[in-house]
Amino acid sequence: MDDSSNLDDEARAELLCYLVVAQLVALARTGGWLRTDHVVESLTIWLKGNGARAVWHDRLRLGALSEKVALDFAGLPAFVDSDSLAQLFTDGWRMDYRSPLVGRIYSACEDRLKEG
Repeated sequence: MDDSSNLDDEARAELLCYLVVAQLVALARTGGWLRTDHVVESLTIWLKGNGARAVWHDRLRLGALSEKVALDFAGLPAFVDSDSLAQLFTDGWRMDYRSPLVGRIYSACEDRLKEG
């Protein structure tokens, strides 16, 4: 197994943003956060889709952090139903970074990653 990473700070924030939205979608659809296997699946989808690699501790940290960041958005009206959340994606389930809502989540992710 390749234990190298090619994630820079921007890629980490993008991956975390993707995971946060996945957490919000899970919450809207099921009333609960992503199960561990779904976090792993979401990580894998994003990494493969972006030609990226992440070491296990990055994966673990970002997966755990995604729930904490998602909690900050969970009660807001724009993030409570899956139809609204689907609008945060473009075709192929890629994040729509032109969306102001995605921008807010991405900024929160950047801030949280800078905190350490």
